[in-house]
Amino acid sequence: MASTFIGNSTSIQEMFRRVSEQFTAMFRRKAFLHWYTGEGMDEMEFTEAESNMNDLVAEYQQYQGWR
Repeated sequence: MASTFIGNSTSIQEMFRRVSEQFTAMFRRKAFLHWYTGEGMDEMEFTEAESNMNDLVAEYQQYQGWR
């Protein structure tokens, strides 16, 4: 017998927030950045990803307030 539960919750925002904070700390130090730029990525892609993550967390916080 198998069972699956799918739930919709805003609690995932905490994980996104932690990942974003860790990313920001490493990106500000440019830690490991040379590995990615050496493979053809642009530093602007990281800035855009950081912005997207912050927007995602803000959107989850907005929906959490609607309860």
